[in-house]
Amino acid sequence: MRRRHSALLAFLLATSMLAAPAFAQKLPTPEELKAHETTPGKRYEPSLDVLREQEMKKPGVEEGIPTLTDEEWAIANTIYFERCAGCHGTLRKGATGKPLTPDVTREKGYEYLKAFITYGSPAGMPNWGTSGELTEREVDIMARYLLNEPVAPPEWGMKEMRDSWKVLVPVDQRPTKPMHDIDIDNLFSVTLRDIGEVALIDGNTYEVVARIKTGYAVHISRFSKSGRYLYTVGRDGLINLIDLWMNPPQTVAQVKIGIEARSVDSSKFEGWEDRYAIAGAYWPPHYVILDGLTLEPLRIESTRGYTYDTEEYHPEPRVASIVSSHWGPEFVVNVKETGHILLVDYSDINALKVTKIESERFLHDGGFDSTKRYFLVAANARNRIAVVDLKERRLVALIDSRGDRPHPGRGANFVHPKYGPVWATSHLGDETITIIGTDPEGHPEYAWKVVQTLEGQGGGSLFVKTHPNSRHLYVDTPLNPEPEISSSVAVFDIDNLEAGYEVLPIGEWSGIAEGQRRVVHGEFNKQGTEIWFSVWNAKNQESAIVVVDDRTLKPKKVIKFDGLITPTGKFNVYNTRFDIY
Repeated sequence: MRRRHSALLAFLLATSMLAAPAFAQKLPTPEELKAHETTPGKRYEPSLDVLREQEMKKPGVEEGIPTLTDEEWAIANTIYFERCAGCHGTLRKGATGKPLTPDVTREKGYEYLKAFITYGSPAGMPNWGTSGELTEREVDIMARYLLNEPVAPPEWGMKEMRDSWKVLVPVDQRPTKPMHDIDIDNLFSVTLRDIGEVALIDGNTYEVVARIKTGYAVHISRFSKSGRYLYTVGRDGLINLIDLWMNPPQTVAQVKIGIEARSVDSSKFEGWEDRYAIAGAYWPPHYVILDGLTLEPLRIESTRGYTYDTEEYHPEPRVASIVSSHWGPEFVVNVKETGHILLVDYSDINALKVTKIESERFLHDGGFDSTKRYFLVAANARNRIAVVDLKERRLVALIDSRGDRPHPGRGANFVHPKYGPVWATSHLGDETITIIGTDPEGHPEYAWKVVQTLEGQGGGSLFVKTHPNSRHLYVDTPLNPEPEISSSVAVFDIDNLEAGYEVLPIGEWSGIAEGQRRVVHGEFNKQGTEIWFSVWNAKNQESAIVVVDDRTLKPKKVIKFDGLITPTGKFNVYNTRFDIY
């Protein structure tokens, strides 16, 4: 290890990278680099991998700027959108990571870029070269690529949406009652990430009810307030509307709302149930209001605009997450790069009213408190939690999460024995689990404050989970670099949190001996008596779903079937309909 750092220092000196004040920087110590190599929070950022498939015109030749062949340009696009764009932005103008536009990269120069890509930095840049993730040739290609002008993927407007829109089963031809005796409320929609499907699994019998073709790498499944319809969104921007009353359930409408997407939901306020759906895109940066029963695109709203704090124009603020308010006819739209939480009033979409709430930049995911009045969302690159009162429609708090990169999913609500109703989040970058008071009326002294922090197994957590009928708090760690940690979960006794956690060896219980066996995304059944975990392996390796008895913390069932490939998120109909978590 020390020889590697000495070689890095010698290389930087030999290429005179430290000579120019414009980009002089403090060299990381060996200890910092070692810590960086094993910190999953510094490795994780959702890629924009679908953009690699888009045809983008190669920039023109500029004097003094190294060119790329057509083959190299294709390689560079694939690498950039799979590994770099999530942090540095589609247009390289910066997001969680710093800008990589030519005015910046050309000042640094080829040798600097090559070294930085190779060795990374403790501030968050992965060591792509020394880790073996990129070959020497690929590092060379990327250094030259970054010296050229970026080229944007194509836009995606109403014409493209309408051209992609399909109503496969018209509303008047759909059944008027359920055509089977399945307990729909206890169905699970399970993402089969790498094959572009969801599996619907009966939560009572553990049998597969249907496998449905969807967009690539479904990010979330959301259910209509009535419970009849399932909406899925793929990373490729494809929205599927699935009728759960049909036998078997099947897709009745589709639309592609962009080229990269992550979020979808439907109207839930009384009197507006199932009327509208909404979907948000990473590229182009916009959200779309759709007819809830046919997915007809009705209105597109761009999120391009100015950051809330420095009021700098940002060309690609991504729609990170969306929830549907229970307090009014509004969607809550979280705009990542600008730090705005939008309350989109859908009561009259022809005269759309949008309340723009300034919160914090790099908004990601979040969920409601137990009353569903307050929405808590992680600004993960700023290590803060923003809280919005959906009744009074205002920001009520910005809270330091006390950990590195909070990643709550929807978070976890429970009644703390001392602090009353609370909400919890885990973190990508370290082992911290943060507990925040959420009861300003019954426990005002604790409201919107961190009342307790717990120490979990390690960094790399994506989701925490509990249920009103459970007294356990589950924390996954699928992105931890240690196989033993990534293949297990920590579980805390809510009534004795100080006692620490018990480790559940989910990967071992699955019976799978090969692969990393990343255990991810706990989801309770409707009754709150068992929790399901995905054992997420590579596409060519065996995966499974392990069902754990919440009372005994013992394995209850291992679900395997042909086609269970890369299972990730699981969404129970009842819990998702009513935002129970």
